[in-house]
Amino acid sequence: MTPEASRPPDPTRRNQRSHRAILDATFKLIARNGYAKVTIEAIASAAKVGKPTIYRWWPSKGALALDAINDRIGHVLDFPDTGNIAGDLVHQINEVIALFNSDVGTAFQGVIAEGQGDRSVAASFRDTVVEPRIRACQDRLAKAVAAGQLRNDVPTRAMTEMLYAPLYYRLLLGTDPLTTADSAALVERALEGLRPTSAPSPASDPLAASP
Repeated sequence: MTPEASRPPDPTRRNQRSHRAILDATFKLIARNGYAKVTIEAIASAAKVGKPTIYRWWPSKGALALDAINDRIGHVLDFPDTGNIAGDLVHQINEVIALFNSDVGTAFQGVIAEGQGDRSVAASFRDTVVEPRIRACQDRLAKAVAAGQLRNDVPTRAMTEMLYAPLYYRLLLGTDPLTTADSAALVERALEGLRPTSAPSPASDPLAASP
């Protein structure tokens, strides 16, 4: 018998495998069947664990679903900071579009739909998935404001909504396809109203001509 074979099972490693299996099974089931049709029983069966194992780590299906979505997103949506706010936004929005066109987008749609009738799911989705990424965007925009690339009289949260609302509009309503071919134009249209405007010269300022 080898030393490895004589060792007792490592509960930490077993827990890690179970945790990974649960997250993977949850995400796959939600992406395939929709959030509303997925049950804890189905997740336990797919992950080959017992229901008590799931409830030991997550208090509800909603908490588990959001953890699974966040796990799949990972650091994909982190903001670059090259000093060029337009380029950085296009890069990040391209990542969002690619994510929305994957199984993550399907899972997003399911959880958002469920949240319309369940306030706790909606609140958890905002707190767990949406708000951390809004804050990350605000931090990047604030640096652009400080660098003089963006206006300082528009709240960065309002800027974030202007930039990302079209993506969610297309994802949830299907009005137009979500494609990276549009991302540069979307960013440029938003930035047209967010870039600082030059102070008017005396000749062009009608008040300057007043006696």
